[in-house]
Order: sequence, then structure tokens, then C-alpha cells
Amino acid sequence: MNGHFPRRRGLIIALSALAGFLLTVAWSAEFVDQTIGDNVANTLLGHDAKETPIAGVAAGIAFAFVSGLAGSFTACNIAAFGTVAPMLGGVGRRRDRLVQAMRPLGWMAAGMVVVSAVYGAIVGFVGTSMPQFSTAQNAPGSLSARSIQSMVVFGVIGLVMIYLGLAALGIVRDPFRRVARRFPNAPMVFMGALIGGFLIGRPFPLFRQMFRDAAESGNPLYGAAAFVLQSVGNIAIMAVLFLVLMSVGGRRLQAWFAARPSRLAVLTASSLIVAGVFTFLYWDVRLLARREIIPWYPVAPWAD
Repeated sequence: MNGHFPRRRGLIIALSALAGFLLTVAWSAEFVDQTIGDNVANTLLGHDAKETPIAGVAAGIAFAFVSGLAGSFTACNIAAFGTVAPMLGGVGRRRDRLVQAMRPLGWMAAGMVVVSAVYGAIVGFVGTSMPQFSTAQNAPGSLSARSIQSMVVFGVIGLVMIYLGLAALGIVRDPFRRVARRFPNAPMVFMGALIGGFLIGRPFPLFRQMFRDAAESGNPLYGAAAFVLQSVGNIAIMAVLFLVLMSVGGRRLQAWFAARPSRLAVLTASSLIVAGVFTFLYWDVRLLARREIIPWYPVAPWAD
């Protein structure tokens, strides 16, 4: 077997999938959306983010970044943390490891910005007729158009992340094996595009408030700028934590991975599988239970 792949791959997959499932059971949307998200946004903006109308382009730009930052730990964006692991093996020499650590972040941001800008421009142009613009309440036993959009988007993203996790273990074919030889940063650009794609299905209340403002503006440039800043805010905390980790412990991590190359495969695969299973089950299966379309899904008492 290739020395870059671990031996007990089945166990790694099973434990990672179990962790992703348990995370859906314990996850409380009310806590992360309201207790964390709303309080962070209210503190940074200096007013009630939900109750205060967005007045003008400047206020909208500030709201976009702050709401993105406030949403760093929401259920859809938590999957972005699964993209950090593939970057851990690329630490350079001691004197320039911080610069080396910033490069994959830059490529990931490039993929994210393209998707966010394009979708934001579309919202600014035709947004009032899009499913995410609707304020209709979800009724038991049925799915609203915006719920269907969220299910499709996050279902696809979750399955893609699971596949990439399996590819990291050598279970399935690596889709970047050939293209990465010529364009080594292609995987990070793609992961950034996945993060940008979160906005296409995102139901986070503060994001939907920004979405409606961009849609009502009828300005594609404003929509693109607001959506890009929303995505930048989403990954800001993750990026800072990654740079601190690389600056403080980058040399030790590099030596640890070099001693046994399979360790990077385990870390990459497990993080992607956990994030992918969580994303798919939370947004496609648990959502059906919440809408009373399927009879039951296990949920912790504090997460109901």
C-alpha cells in the first residue's frame, strides 16, 4: 500500500462519519445563530442588527462583513473549517513559513471571491424573484422554495466533501491528481469555491437580511461587493487561527507530518468527511425531520 495512505482506512471513515453524525445531533442553530451570531453583530455594529434597516451602500458593506464574521460558526459555515487540514502540509522553511502559510489561503480566497462575486451580482440583478428573497414561513409537512434551495446546495457540497475525504485516503480516484501536477493550487481554489457556494443556500437570518438589501438595490456591483465581504468575514477567524498555528507550531507540524506522510492523509480525510457528513445530514436529513416530512431524527434536548 502507498505509504501516504493509512492502514485502517475503514475505521477512519467510520469514526469520521460518526463524528459528523453526532455533531448534527448536538448542533443548536438557535445558540449559534442568535446567542453567538446576533450578539457579535450587535456588538460590532453598535445597534440591533436585525431591527435596524440597512441605510445606504456604506452601511450595507459594513453589515456584510460583520454579519459574515458573526456567522463564522453557523451550521453551514462550520464546514469551511474542514478545508484547513489540506493546507497544513505546505509549511515552508522557518524564515518564510508565515508567507508560505498565506499562499494557500490566498488561493482559497480567490476561488471563494469569484463565486461570491458572481452570485452577488446575480442577486443585485434579479434577486427579488429568487427563492432566498421570500419571507414566507415554513409550514409543517412541506418545503419552501428557499428550503429546497438550501437542501440542494448543501447536499451537493456535503457529498463533494465526503468524496474528497475518501480520495485523500485513496478509496476513490483523486479528481485533482492530474490537474494539480500542472496547477498545484487548483485544490485550494476549488475549496474556496465551495465556501463561496455556501451563500447560494445560506438561510442564516443576518445573511438573508443582507441578501434582501442587495436584491432590492438592483445594483449588481453592490451585490457582488457585499457578497464578497460576507465570505471574507466568514473565513476571517479561520484564517487568523491558521496563521497563528503555522507561525507558532509550523515547524513542529511539518516535522510531524514528514515522519509519517500518512498522518496528513488521515487529518485531511477525517476533517473533510466529518464536515461533509455533517453538512449533508444536517441540511438534507435533519431538515426533513424538522419540517415533519420524515418521522424522526435524533436531536439533543438543547438543540431541539
